[in-house]
Formats: sequence, structure tokens, C-alpha cells
Amino acid sequence: MSTRPVPSAVPVPAVVPGASAAALDAADPLAGHRSAFVGSEGSLVYLDGNSLGRPLRVSAGRMATFVQEEWGGRLIRGWGDLGEGGWTDLPTTLGDRLGRVVLGAGPGQTVVGDSTTVQLYKLLHAACSLRPGRTELVVATDDFPTDRYVAESVARARGLSLVWVEPSDPAAGVTDDDVAAVTGDRTAAVLLSHVAYRSAWVVPVAGIAEVAHEVGALLVLDLSHSAGVLPVDLDATGVDLAVGCGYKYLNGGPGAPAFAFVAARHHDVLAQPVTGWMGHADPFAMGPGYEPAPGVRRLVAGTPPVLAMQPLVDMLDLLEQVGIDAVRAKSVALTSFATDVAGRLLPQARLGSPADPARRGGHVTLTHPRMREVVAALWQRDVLPDHREPDGLRVGLSPLSTSFAEVEAGISAAAEVLAHLG
Repeated sequence: MSTRPVPSAVPVPAVVPGASAAALDAADPLAGHRSAFVGSEGSLVYLDGNSLGRPLRVSAGRMATFVQEEWGGRLIRGWGDLGEGGWTDLPTTLGDRLGRVVLGAGPGQTVVGDSTTVQLYKLLHAACSLRPGRTELVVATDDFPTDRYVAESVARARGLSLVWVEPSDPAAGVTDDDVAAVTGDRTAAVLLSHVAYRSAWVVPVAGIAEVAHEVGALLVLDLSHSAGVLPVDLDATGVDLAVGCGYKYLNGGPGAPAFAFVAARHHDVLAQPVTGWMGHADPFAMGPGYEPAPGVRRLVAGTPPVLAMQPLVDMLDLLEQVGIDAVRAKSVALTSFATDVAGRLLPQARLGSPADPARRGGHVTLTHPRMREVVAALWQRDVLPDHREPDGLRVGLSPLSTSFAEVEAGISAAAEVLAHLG
């Protein structure tokens, strides 16, 4: 059963071909939340919220209050004692809330802290330790570079072989059949992104988890392009371990702390390679040897980034108010509108994302040989999508801060630039 909160928003109207951006914005029940984000009132067209989300206005006040009252007022007393609600507990208390509001994960399975890269390094080592004697780690050929690089590092350190899974359709992504073709009794873990960073393909998580578990392997999922924009349901789909960043759809700001999830069934035997003092069973005892904390807290390593966690609280407040299912409905409407507008205004570009909106995450990629030049020119116009090699213009659509008019303006500007380039 899902642990997500029940959404409270009215369903977003479906997008039909040729729909008016103004009409869609007028009918959008989530449109009022756009003003909660810094910069939304300006003329800049921001289509890169899947790389760095806009800040919430309330976060400026939260940060100021924290500096004055928590940091400046309590000083060292702010850490409290473990289990008494001080800063020391933030990795797990914030993790539990993230699990409940966004990840479909029950309490005691999620921690916040470190970067995505560091968390992924810890989780991959932990996954391989949970499957001793196995010699292969499965990774997707077109996954985000950090995922591939960390997998290479872990495989090298542990003497494992990397097995590459390649999607049968590059414009889509990895399927359970693709994974079944490369896994077996030597597979320790399968590492995949829930949403592909180029195409926005949403992998069939439950099916891939079943494939991995049938051969005794673990599924490690990267949620960087899904957390905060579509339902995840980690408990229901059987994911073993997961990681994700805090600065995309969670709007935590540049370099915001990442999060890590470990299913409760693995806690008693979980061993991770970065054994810092805050992951000790009694960190303030300052004892001579390392004894891991019970449960998921053993994933914590160094001092938590307390200040950097504050904006995440504000976005979780908003996501809990709206409901992740309502956010997903708006996301589907935005990507559907983007593909419709692109089909009308950019017929020379090819859709590099799944045509089925149910199989797309929160962005749309349009491909053309001159997209690098197009994106560079758009940035000069204060229109900010991003470029993805080799020839993709990626339109990132953050549902609570992006309007339909913004989408239309951005794609229209891309069409003008491409026409000018000839």
C-alpha cells in the first residue's frame, strides 16, 4: 500500500491538440502556487527546473530566522542530544518526512545529507556487500555520468565486472526485458535511474525489481529526476536502495543535500564504506572503535549540513499541501502541451522523449543537429532550457513554478532561432 499523502488539488484539465496556453493557465488549479517562487513574476522563461529549481520566497525568511534564532541564538546547544530533536536528528527526521511526502517510503528508511555522488558511492558499496561472492554490477550505458563513473569506481575497488544494459529504443529507455537479458546468478546489483536524464523515460520499477530479485540481485534506483515530480512508491515496488538530489524538483538550492533510502529488510546487515562519527551508535561517546548506529542512521557519515537542509523543509511543506499525484497530473499536462507546441512550431525537430505521457518524466527533449547553437542563442534572450549531447534541447518543466504560457514562449523562441540559423 502506498504511504503517500492523499492529494487535495482539483485534477488538472487534459491537454488537447492546439490547446491555448492562456486557457490552460486559467483552468490550472495549481497556477496560484507559481507566485510562491522567486523570479516567477519576471519575463525570463525558465525551462530548466529539472536541473535547478527556483527558490521558494519563504525560504529567504526561513534562512534568516535560522541564522538569527537557531544558529545565532542556540549556538552549540542546537545540536541537542541524539533522539531529542536537535540538529543531530535532522538527517533522519527530514528523511522520514521526505519518505512520506515524496518517496512512498515508510519511516526509518531515508536519510538526508552528503551529495548524490557520495550517497550513491555508499549505496553501491553497501549493495555489493549485501551480495558477497557475486562478481557483476549492471549499469545503463546512457545513464547520467555520475552514476556510470561511481559504478566504475566501485567495480574497480571491489574487483567486479561492469555489465552494460543498453535500451532497445534510445529515445525511450531501459525495460525489464533489457535487464533480464543481462542479469544472472553473478549479478550483485542493478543500478538505474527512475527517469532517464536525456529522454525522460520512466523505467518500469516494479517489473525491473522483480527481474533483479528473481536472480538474487538488488535494485539501486537513482531518483534525481523523479523525486518531487512523480510518484515513486519505493515500498510498494520493492526497491532495495535509492538515492536522489535535493536541488531539482525539491528546490533545495545549488548543492542541496541529497538523500538515501535503504529498505528496512536490509538494515541489520547493512555495511557502508564511509564510517564517520555521526553514523556511530553513540556518536558523543567518542569511543575508540566504530559501532554502526541501528537502522538507516548508519548511512550518516559526517556532521549534517543543517543550514543547507532548511529550504527542503519549505518545499516539502508545499508538496504535502498539494499532493504528489496532483503535481504529476500537472507535469503530464505540461509535457503534453510542450510536445503539441513543438509539433506545430518546430516540425523540423524530432521528439527525443517517449510519445506516451505516462512513460515520460518531467521534461521533454527535442533533437536537431543545431540544438547546441539554439540553446546558446536562447540563453542570450533570457530563455533558459538546456542542451544535452549530442543534439538535444531539453525542456524542463517544474509543475508548481512553470506556466503553460512559459512553455509556449520558450518553444516559440526556439523556433525563431532555428529559422534564423537556417
